[in-house]
Amino acid sequence: MLREYDRKLITEDGAEYLGYGFGASKEAVLELVFNTSPVGYQEILSDPSYTDQAVVMTYPLIGNYGMCADDYETETPTIGALVVREYNDEPSNFRAEESLGSVMKRYGIPGISGLDTRKLNRSIRDLGSRKALITSADTPLEKGLSIIRSTSLPKDAVSRVSSKEIKTYTAADLGIKSLRNDTGGLAPKVVLIDCGAKQNILRSLLARSCQVTVVPWNTDAETILSMEPDGVMLSNGPGDPTDVPETIATVKALIGKLPIFGICLGHQILSLAYGAKTYKLLFGHRGGNHPVRDLLTGRIEITSQNHSYAVDEASLEGTGLSVTHRNILDNTVEGVACLPDLAFSVQYHPESSPGPQDSTYLFDRFLNYMEAQYAEAD
Repeated sequence: MLREYDRKLITEDGAEYLGYGFGASKEAVLELVFNTSPVGYQEILSDPSYTDQAVVMTYPLIGNYGMCADDYETETPTIGALVVREYNDEPSNFRAEESLGSVMKRYGIPGISGLDTRKLNRSIRDLGSRKALITSADTPLEKGLSIIRSTSLPKDAVSRVSSKEIKTYTAADLGIKSLRNDTGGLAPKVVLIDCGAKQNILRSLLARSCQVTVVPWNTDAETILSMEPDGVMLSNGPGDPTDVPETIATVKALIGKLPIFGICLGHQILSLAYGAKTYKLLFGHRGGNHPVRDLLTGRIEITSQNHSYAVDEASLEGTGLSVTHRNILDNTVEGVACLPDLAFSVQYHPESSPGPQDSTYLFDRFLNYMEAQYAEAD
């Protein structure tokens, strides 16, 4: 007996997609985006950068290996919704502890399966990311469009997903084994400005013998400098970088005072702090196989990406920043640096999780910049 459709996705241009619900039974207006990764749905589900977004997976089968507590990128997933071709509610994996659907239900995340994701993804590619409504199958189209038109997407995503308090971590706190034995007894002190940081950024720093103090997104420069850090990390996060002027002002005040390393949203924030501009891409970059050229070495890196915005290359003139990495597919800026200030950033995710690990050397570069300060101080 065929199961009846019980959920519907309506896009703001009037398209309807019927499907089957899983996860939470919740109506929501979200930004519709797609991700091309064939694996890593748990990390995608728990990446704070997907707050207020309905993520359409291009890979057709999702849920088949379940969920494992060790693989979350945040304690409380905040993704808007998950849209898949086929959902598997009976995972087969020795590490699986529960199903994807049960986790989504617990955290109030709606899902819809059984629709034509190829058609939907082509529409996102051609028409761009846009608002969409996940609702019950019997919701009339005109009513759904009215809901979409009357709903504005929030601009406070960073404040919702950022840490609410200052907390310091060491490798021992999370049971992480150090990858470095050459620190000479030094444990670099890093302040991580949390705009929605993935856990693997923290893990990557701890694995390199850093002591990491995580601070909220709106922590001012004076507070950060009072901690006497050796460097500052700017995390990933959701939304438009211009929505966090407080963070931009903080970074502007820190420039030249200590090494700075930005990732994804942090890359955009660093660029804005130097006076550059950002713009929104048609459908963004989301997936685990984006090729990027390191302009310093000529090396090609396969990178994990998740962003809607990019740095406007023309606006970099006169800022002191230079382009260090470029996307091979669309020629967009993927990295910038101001070497005299020991400040650099990349648009992609060197911490991966999920994705390739071609770019983990960037964390070592950050450590080298911090260690260079020790040498100068001596």
